[in-house]
Amino acid sequence: MEIKKLTSRIFYYPNQPEFDRPMLAYIIGSKYSLAIDAGYSEKHVADFYAALQEKGLKKPDFTVITHWHYDHTFGMYYINGISIAHQKTNEMLKIQQQKALNPEYIKILKNSDLHFKKEYQKQQELHIVLSDIEFQNKLVLDLGNLTALIFHTEAPHSEDTVCIYIPEEKILFLGDSTSEDFFNNSYLDKSKLKKLINMIENTDCQYCILSHTEPLKKNELLEYLYTVLKTLG
Repeated sequence: MEIKKLTSRIFYYPNQPEFDRPMLAYIIGSKYSLAIDAGYSEKHVADFYAALQEKGLKKPDFTVITHWHYDHTFGMYYINGISIAHQKTNEMLKIQQQKALNPEYIKILKNSDLHFKKEYQKQQELHIVLSDIEFQNKLVLDLGNLTALIFHTEAPHSEDTVCIYIPEEKILFLGDSTSEDFFNNSYLDKSKLKKLINMIENTDCQYCILSHTEPLKKNELLEYLYTVLKTLG
């Protein structure tokens, strides 16, 4: 799997459906580099960094988390640099840490999730950590001639949803925010989806980046989301 180039300063490591690995993004400013999401596991992080090295790109200075789900956070123990997450994300990860005190927890996850079993087939332990930096509403990073606007938003997928907007490149990273809540019987809250759509509409972006698909033009994503709204009645 190779790193793909979206713009001269934004790259991404594609999602891998066979493991349910999310896309990992890489944004490079003149001073610092930023990764989006910490990956599924130690191997996911290692594969990502190896792909970066092949392109002559350094390991990220910062990594921001879009939400707490394990395919986005269980690799955080292995990342380079400083991690950033929302307060609610860390609260959920604390719960995961408590569950992981039970040595059988990794087996429970393997038995309940086929993708998790594939990703962790050779690993017998979990190393779940909280972020180095925690925020509540928004955070702005000056990467050097490139700005990362990191903000919490209401979305149907998870209560700790964080999006990242790069205004100079007109790109909005949305994580899994548009999807249903898999930890709440796959419920899709229509009101929250409307609020998310409104945020996207009011953001001056050309591309919208979701974690488990290829990059989409803004109008393509909005057209799809309005179709979803209609199905909800």
